[in-house]
Amino acid sequence: MRKPAREVIFATTIDDLSHDGRGVARVEGKTVFVADALPGEQVRARLLHTHRNFDEAQAVDILRASPERVVPRCAHFGVCGGCVLQHMAPAAQIAAKQNVLAQNFQRIGHVQPARWLAPLTAATWGYRRRARLSVKQVAKKGKTLVGFRERDPRFVADLAHCDVLDPALGDHLDALGALLNDMQGAQAVPQIEFSAGDAARVLVFRHLQPLPEGDLEKMAAFGRAHGFTILLQPGGADSVHALAGEAPDLYYTLPAYGLRLAFAPLDFIQVNASLNQKMIDHALGLLRPGPGDRVLDLFCGLGNFSLPIARRAGRVCGVEGDTGLVARARSNAVLNDIANAEFCLGDLAGEVRGSAWARAEWDLVLLDPPRSGAEALLQQLPGKTVRRVVYVSCHPASLARDAGTLVNRHGFKLAAAGVMDMFPHTAHVESIALFERRRQG
Repeated sequence: MRKPAREVIFATTIDDLSHDGRGVARVEGKTVFVADALPGEQVRARLLHTHRNFDEAQAVDILRASPERVVPRCAHFGVCGGCVLQHMAPAAQIAAKQNVLAQNFQRIGHVQPARWLAPLTAATWGYRRRARLSVKQVAKKGKTLVGFRERDPRFVADLAHCDVLDPALGDHLDALGALLNDMQGAQAVPQIEFSAGDAARVLVFRHLQPLPEGDLEKMAAFGRAHGFTILLQPGGADSVHALAGEAPDLYYTLPAYGLRLAFAPLDFIQVNASLNQKMIDHALGLLRPGPGDRVLDLFCGLGNFSLPIARRAGRVCGVEGDTGLVARARSNAVLNDIANAEFCLGDLAGEVRGSAWARAEWDLVLLDPPRSGAEALLQQLPGKTVRRVVYVSCHPASLARDAGTLVNRHGFKLAAAGVMDMFPHTAHVESIALFERRRQG
């Protein structure tokens, strides 16, 4: 990668949208990715970086705008790296994400769904109940910055407000910045994690050195003023503790299933609470568990899918690689009086065939892997008794790769697939796919 020796401004037409939300153009036969440009637009762009096979540019003037272009709501759009699609109408964002998924199925998995599911959507603003904010003291600005990383990840965006965060935090980022500016030990705080449950909201301050007593008093006052429980993290995840008093009672409810799921401040939970509830309904509607079914939930976390499934199935086994999440899933089963669900610790990226749960027979499987997907696992599972697999994905390329394995190696058909807008205004593509066993003969 290199920067051009002089400023280069050029006009071009945008043909497509890339997986990371940039416009795609062809200039003198070379692909150019143009930030903040939409398909169908004619733009003037500034060349930023050149590579052997592609170039990168930034739109500076929109000569002919797309009908899907809207005015970004956030004053920080274009600088903050948290959102890259605020200039695109929400319905067009969904269509673009489905196009990314379809292209990945075709190019990587060499499969296509028999039918496309209607996109799953929920609130597009104020939806983030989990976030990790970076903190950086900037001497030139004479202040401590708190926010998401800028598009150039070397820098922290100076945010006063964020419309995608839960308003409890998003409306008070300026106050959080003021707190850090007033703290003597702010340079020892590299990040702050935010988690919101149904009844409590917490801020976890990671600090690399002990904080002065005066700073702790200011943090406690901030928490009281804005409704946060303040937690400190001087070391690893197991070092998190409340600044004062009892640890918060963090939980979320799934009313349709009569469930209350407790979680720890640093646990993985689905970021978008309202979309999560719709996603669970969606997944169970595709999986169709019945009273006689044995269901295997892989990458089960703290039981987000397992426990709702247990309300309808005969037996559920959840497998997860994180010890803390397995413990939380087990306690959540007890908390909700669920006796037909068990939870096992398993390295789902390694050899699993020796595990009792892997040797057992299952009727249905739900997969909710990380971005890397389930490549190693699908070399070993699922067994011949499995009728249906529902795959919840946070990365379309790994889903497409694994879809090819399920179809070509394990004898399934890709019956349906669709996108779920877990992260509106970002290029992140969350999706769901249904695989059904092909009939023999």
